[in-house]
Amino acid sequence: AINAACRETGFFVVTGHGVDEDIMAATRQMAADFFAQQLDEKLKVERPPQKVSRGYNRFMDRSLSYSIGKEAPPDLQEAFAFGPEEFTGEDWQPGDPRTAMLAPNRWPTQPDKFRETMLAYDQEMRSLGERMLDIIALALDIDRSYFDDKFDHQSSVARLVRYPAQNDAQPVEGQLRAGEHTDYGTLTFLRGDAVPGGTQVLNRSGEWIDVENPPGGIVCNIGDALARWTNDQWNSTLHRVGNPPDAGVDRLSLVFFHSPNHDALIECVPSCTGTEGAKYPPVTFSDHYLGKVMKAAHARLNADVV
Repeated sequence: AINAACRETGFFVVTGHGVDEDIMAATRQMAADFFAQQLDEKLKVERPPQKVSRGYNRFMDRSLSYSIGKEAPPDLQEAFAFGPEEFTGEDWQPGDPRTAMLAPNRWPTQPDKFRETMLAYDQEMRSLGERMLDIIALALDIDRSYFDDKFDHQSSVARLVRYPAQNDAQPVEGQLRAGEHTDYGTLTFLRGDAVPGGTQVLNRSGEWIDVENPPGGIVCNIGDALARWTNDQWNSTLHRVGNPPDAGVDRLSLVFFHSPNHDALIECVPSCTGTEGAKYPPVTFSDHYLGKVMKAAHARLNADVV
Protein backbone atom coordinates (compact mmCIF):
# COMPACT_ATOMS: atom_id res chain seq x y z
CA ALA A 1 0.00 0.00 0.00
CA ILE A 2 2.84 2.39 0.79
CA ASN A 3 4.53 1.52 -2.50
CA ALA A 4 1.34 2.24 -4.44
CA ALA A 5 0.71 5.54 -2.62
CA CYS A 6 4.29 6.75 -3.15
CA ARG A 7 4.18 5.94 -6.85
CA GLU A 8 0.83 7.66 -7.30
CA THR A 9 0.91 10.79 -5.12
CA GLY A 10 3.72 10.55 -2.58
CA PHE A 11 1.17 11.28 0.18
CA PHE A 12 -0.58 8.93 2.60
CA VAL A 13 -1.92 8.84 6.15
CA VAL A 14 -0.83 6.40 8.84
CA THR A 15 -3.00 5.30 11.76
CA GLY A 16 -2.19 2.76 14.44
CA HIS A 17 1.27 4.30 14.40
CA GLY A 18 2.09 3.93 18.09
CA VAL A 19 2.85 7.63 18.65
CA ASP A 20 1.91 8.78 22.17
CA GLU A 21 -1.13 11.05 21.78
CA ASP A 22 -0.56 12.67 25.16
CA ILE A 23 2.84 13.84 23.96
CA MET A 24 1.32 15.10 20.72
CA ALA A 25 -1.31 17.08 22.63
CA ALA A 26 1.29 18.51 25.02
CA THR A 27 3.48 19.54 22.08
CA ARG A 28 0.63 21.35 20.36
CA GLN A 29 -0.28 23.20 23.56
CA MET A 30 3.34 24.17 24.13
CA ALA A 31 3.52 25.50 20.57
CA ALA A 32 0.39 27.58 21.14
CA ASP A 33 1.85 28.97 24.37
CA PHE A 34 5.14 29.86 22.68
CA PHE A 35 3.52 31.72 19.78
CA ALA A 36 1.15 33.57 22.15
CA GLN A 37 4.12 35.41 23.70
CA GLN A 38 5.12 38.93 22.80
CA LEU A 39 7.35 39.26 19.75
CA ASP A 40 10.34 40.54 21.73
CA GLU A 41 10.25 37.38 23.84
CA LYS A 42 10.18 35.12 20.77
CA LEU A 43 12.98 37.06 19.13
CA LYS A 44 15.30 36.12 21.99
CA VAL A 45 15.68 32.80 20.15
CA GLU A 46 15.44 34.08 16.57
CA ARG A 47 17.04 31.85 13.97
CA PRO A 48 20.73 32.53 13.29
CA PRO A 49 21.60 34.99 10.52
CA GLN A 50 23.04 32.02 8.60
CA LYS A 51 19.39 30.97 8.10
CA VAL A 52 19.70 27.51 9.61
CA SER A 53 16.60 25.75 10.92
CA ARG A 54 17.15 26.53 14.59
CA GLY A 55 15.00 28.85 16.67
CA TYR A 56 12.24 31.30 15.80
CA ASN A 57 11.28 32.38 12.29
CA ARG A 58 9.40 35.66 12.50
CA PHE A 59 6.19 36.21 10.50
CA MET A 60 6.79 36.29 6.72
CA ASP A 61 10.45 35.33 7.13
CA ARG A 62 10.47 32.71 4.36
CA SER A 63 9.11 32.07 0.89
CA LEU A 64 9.05 28.34 0.25
CA SER A 65 8.30 28.63 -3.47
CA TYR A 66 11.80 29.99 -4.01
CA SER A 67 13.11 26.49 -3.19
CA ILE A 68 11.73 25.31 -6.55
CA GLY A 69 12.84 28.45 -8.37
CA LYS A 70 9.46 30.16 -8.33
CA GLU A 71 9.14 33.76 -7.20
CA ALA A 72 6.38 34.43 -4.69
CA PRO A 73 5.51 36.82 -1.84
CA PRO A 74 6.63 35.79 1.67
CA ASP A 75 4.63 33.04 3.35
CA LEU A 76 1.98 33.99 5.92
CA GLN A 77 3.39 32.04 8.85
CA GLU A 78 5.70 32.14 11.84
CA ALA A 79 7.58 29.11 13.08
CA PHE A 80 9.98 27.57 15.57
CA ALA A 81 12.45 24.85 14.53
CA PHE A 82 14.90 22.56 16.25
CA GLY A 83 17.18 19.71 15.25
CA PRO A 84 18.93 16.83 17.01
CA GLU A 85 19.87 17.86 20.52
CA GLU A 86 23.07 15.82 20.33
CA PHE A 87 24.49 18.40 17.92
CA THR A 88 26.22 20.73 20.37
CA GLY A 89 27.51 23.18 17.78
CA GLU A 90 31.14 22.07 18.09
CA ASP A 91 31.17 20.97 14.44
CA TRP A 92 29.11 23.87 13.13
CA GLN A 93 31.10 26.37 11.10
CA PRO A 94 28.88 29.45 10.57
CA GLY A 95 30.84 30.40 7.47
CA ASP A 96 30.31 26.98 5.85
CA PRO A 97 26.65 26.35 4.95
CA ARG A 98 27.39 22.65 4.43
CA THR A 99 27.60 22.33 8.22
CA ALA A 100 24.26 24.07 8.84
CA MET A 101 22.65 20.82 9.97
CA LEU A 102 25.15 20.63 12.85
CA ALA A 103 24.12 23.95 14.40
CA PRO A 104 23.00 23.90 18.05
CA ASN A 105 19.40 24.40 19.09
CA ARG A 106 18.08 27.68 20.47
CA TRP A 107 15.68 26.99 23.33
CA PRO A 108 13.45 29.64 24.89
CA THR A 109 13.23 29.95 28.66
CA GLN A 110 9.47 30.39 28.36
CA PRO A 111 7.08 28.60 28.32
CA ASP A 112 8.23 26.44 31.20
CA LYS A 113 9.29 22.89 30.19
CA PHE A 114 9.30 23.82 26.50
CA ARG A 115 12.57 22.04 25.76
CA GLU A 116 11.55 18.96 27.74
CA THR A 117 8.27 18.69 25.82
CA MET A 118 9.89 19.16 22.43
CA LEU A 119 12.52 16.50 23.07
CA ALA A 120 9.78 14.02 24.03
CA TYR A 121 8.01 14.84 20.75
CA ASP A 122 11.30 14.45 18.87
CA GLN A 123 11.77 10.96 20.31
CA GLU A 124 8.26 9.91 19.28
CA MET A 125 8.87 11.08 15.72
CA ARG A 126 12.27 9.40 15.51
CA SER A 127 10.68 6.15 16.59
CA LEU A 128 7.98 6.56 13.97
CA GLY A 129 10.72 7.17 11.42
CA GLU A 130 12.38 3.89 12.35
CA ARG A 131 9.11 2.02 11.86
CA MET A 132 8.57 3.71 8.52
CA LEU A 133 12.08 2.76 7.36
CA ASP A 134 11.14 -0.87 8.06
CA ILE A 135 8.18 -0.51 5.70
CA ILE A 136 10.14 1.45 3.08
CA ALA A 137 12.84 -1.21 2.94
CA LEU A 138 10.22 -3.90 2.49
CA ALA A 139 8.40 -1.91 -0.21
CA LEU A 140 11.64 -1.27 -2.11
CA ASP A 141 12.82 -4.88 -1.78
CA ILE A 142 16.07 -3.94 -0.08
CA ASP A 143 17.64 -5.14 3.15
CA ARG A 144 16.67 -2.99 6.13
CA SER A 145 20.35 -2.70 7.05
CA TYR A 146 20.81 -0.49 3.97
CA PHE A 147 19.59 2.47 6.02
CA ASP A 148 21.48 1.71 9.24
CA ASP A 149 24.60 3.78 8.57
CA LYS A 150 22.56 6.54 6.93
CA PHE A 151 20.45 7.39 9.99
CA ASP A 152 22.79 6.82 12.94
CA HIS A 153 23.37 10.59 13.36
CA GLN A 154 20.34 11.83 11.49
CA SER A 155 19.72 15.48 10.66
CA SER A 156 15.94 15.50 11.12
CA VAL A 157 14.27 18.83 11.89
CA ALA A 158 11.05 19.56 13.78
CA ARG A 159 9.11 22.69 12.93
CA LEU A 160 6.17 24.18 14.81
CA VAL A 161 4.20 26.45 12.50
CA ARG A 162 1.51 29.03 13.23
CA TYR A 163 -0.63 30.36 10.41
CA PRO A 164 -2.46 33.39 11.84
CA ALA A 165 -6.05 34.22 11.02
CA GLN A 166 -6.14 36.79 8.25
CA ASN A 167 -8.21 39.47 9.97
CA ASP A 168 -5.98 42.51 9.64
CA ALA A 169 -4.67 42.16 6.12
CA GLN A 170 -5.67 40.21 3.07
CA PRO A 171 -2.99 38.23 1.21
CA VAL A 172 -1.53 39.94 -1.82
CA GLU A 173 -1.71 38.23 -5.19
CA GLY A 174 0.09 34.89 -5.13
CA GLN A 175 0.61 34.94 -1.35
CA LEU A 176 -0.22 31.80 0.64
CA ARG A 177 0.28 30.42 4.11
CA ALA A 178 3.02 28.30 2.53
CA GLY A 179 3.92 28.53 -1.14
CA GLU A 180 4.12 25.46 -3.33
CA HIS A 181 7.19 23.34 -2.73
CA THR A 182 8.50 19.83 -2.28
CA ASP A 183 10.13 18.67 0.93
CA TYR A 184 13.83 17.92 1.07
CA GLY A 185 14.33 14.87 3.23
CA THR A 186 13.14 11.29 3.47
CA LEU A 187 9.66 11.57 4.98
CA THR A 188 7.59 14.37 6.46
CA PHE A 189 5.22 13.69 9.36
CA LEU A 190 2.42 16.25 9.73
CA ARG A 191 -0.23 16.82 12.36
CA GLY A 192 -2.16 20.00 11.64
CA ASP A 193 -5.32 21.54 13.06
CA ALA A 194 -8.43 20.42 11.19
CA VAL A 195 -9.53 23.91 10.14
CA PRO A 196 -9.87 25.56 6.71
CA GLY A 197 -6.67 26.78 5.15
CA GLY A 198 -4.62 23.59 5.37
CA THR A 199 -2.29 21.47 3.28
CA GLN A 200 -3.12 20.94 -0.39
CA VAL A 201 -1.52 18.49 -2.84
CA LEU A 202 -1.19 18.95 -6.60
CA ASN A 203 -2.65 15.89 -8.30
CA ARG A 204 -1.82 14.56 -11.75
CA SER A 205 -4.69 16.51 -13.26
CA GLY A 206 -3.16 19.78 -12.08
CA GLU A 207 -5.75 20.33 -9.35
CA TRP A 208 -5.02 21.32 -5.76
CA ILE A 209 -6.66 18.76 -3.44
CA ASP A 210 -7.18 19.33 0.29
CA VAL A 211 -5.43 16.83 2.55
CA GLU A 212 -7.82 15.24 5.04
CA ASN A 213 -6.40 13.73 8.21
CA PRO A 214 -8.60 11.28 10.14
CA PRO A 215 -8.63 11.66 13.94
CA GLY A 216 -5.43 10.27 15.37
CA GLY A 217 -3.80 9.96 11.96
CA ILE A 218 -0.48 11.41 10.83
CA VAL A 219 -0.09 12.68 7.28
CA CYS A 220 3.10 11.48 5.60
CA ASN A 221 4.75 12.50 2.38
CA ILE A 222 8.04 11.58 0.85
CA GLY A 223 10.73 14.15 0.22
CA ASP A 224 13.27 14.75 -2.52
CA ALA A 225 15.97 12.58 -0.93
CA LEU A 226 13.75 9.49 -0.91
CA ALA A 227 12.55 10.24 -4.45
CA ARG A 228 16.19 10.39 -5.52
CA TRP A 229 16.95 7.13 -3.71
CA THR A 230 14.15 5.49 -5.71
CA ASN A 231 15.23 6.97 -9.07
CA ASP A 232 12.00 9.03 -9.04
CA GLN A 233 9.86 5.90 -8.99
CA TRP A 234 8.36 7.42 -5.85
CA ASN A 235 7.06 10.97 -6.16
CA SER A 236 8.08 13.97 -4.09
CA THR A 237 4.89 15.87 -4.81
CA LEU A 238 4.29 19.60 -4.93
CA HIS A 239 2.16 20.81 -2.04
CA ARG A 240 1.26 24.07 -0.33
CA VAL A 241 -0.79 25.51 2.53
CA GLY A 242 -3.69 27.48 1.14
CA ASN A 243 -5.46 30.50 2.58
CA PRO A 244 -8.72 30.01 4.46
CA PRO A 245 -12.01 31.31 3.13
CA ASP A 246 -12.70 34.74 4.60
CA ALA A 247 -10.36 35.50 7.49
CA GLY A 248 -10.33 32.00 8.94
CA VAL A 249 -8.82 31.15 12.31
CA ASP A 250 -5.32 30.47 13.59
CA ARG A 251 -3.93 27.11 12.51
CA LEU A 252 -1.08 25.24 14.20
CA SER A 253 0.91 22.46 12.60
CA LEU A 254 3.49 20.09 14.03
CA VAL A 255 5.86 19.08 11.25
CA PHE A 256 8.75 16.64 11.50
CA PHE A 257 11.14 16.39 8.57
CA HIS A 258 12.68 12.94 8.91
CA SER A 259 16.08 13.12 7.24
CA PRO A 260 19.27 11.06 7.01
CA ASN A 261 22.75 11.90 8.27
CA HIS A 262 24.15 15.09 6.83
CA ASP A 263 26.96 13.06 5.25
CA ALA A 264 24.77 10.16 4.04
CA LEU A 265 25.24 9.37 0.36
CA ILE A 266 22.04 9.60 -1.63
CA GLU A 267 22.27 7.26 -4.62
CA CYS A 268 19.84 5.00 -6.44
CA VAL A 269 19.00 1.86 -4.46
CA PRO A 270 19.74 -1.36 -6.37
CA SER A 271 16.09 -2.31 -6.86
CA CYS A 272 15.28 0.97 -8.65
CA THR A 273 18.01 1.24 -11.29
CA GLY A 274 15.79 -0.19 -14.05
CA THR A 275 17.09 -0.78 -17.56
CA GLU A 276 18.51 2.72 -18.01
CA GLY A 277 20.38 2.96 -14.72
CA ALA A 278 20.48 5.78 -12.18
CA LYS A 279 19.16 9.19 -13.29
CA TYR A 280 21.24 11.17 -10.79
CA PRO A 281 24.84 11.03 -9.61
CA PRO A 282 25.47 10.27 -5.92
CA VAL A 283 25.30 13.31 -3.63
CA THR A 284 25.61 13.82 0.10
CA PHE A 285 22.42 14.82 1.83
CA SER A 286 23.91 18.11 3.03
CA ASP A 287 24.78 19.19 -0.52
CA HIS A 288 21.35 18.11 -1.79
CA TYR A 289 19.57 19.91 1.04
CA LEU A 290 21.59 23.09 0.91
CA GLY A 291 20.57 24.06 -2.58
CA LYS A 292 16.90 24.15 -1.60
CA VAL A 293 16.65 25.29 2.00
CA MET A 294 18.90 28.31 1.60
CA LYS A 295 16.73 29.57 -1.22
CA ALA A 296 13.56 29.22 0.86
CA ALA A 297 14.97 30.92 3.95
CA HIS A 298 14.14 34.55 3.36
CA ALA A 299 15.33 33.91 -0.18
CA ARG A 300 13.21 36.59 -1.76
CA LEU A 301 16.09 38.91 -0.90
CA ASN A 302 18.98 36.91 -2.27
CA ALA A 303 18.02 33.89 -4.37
CA ASP A 304 18.23 33.52 -8.09
CA VAL A 305 14.88 32.54 -9.58
CA VAL A 306 15.09 30.46 -12.73
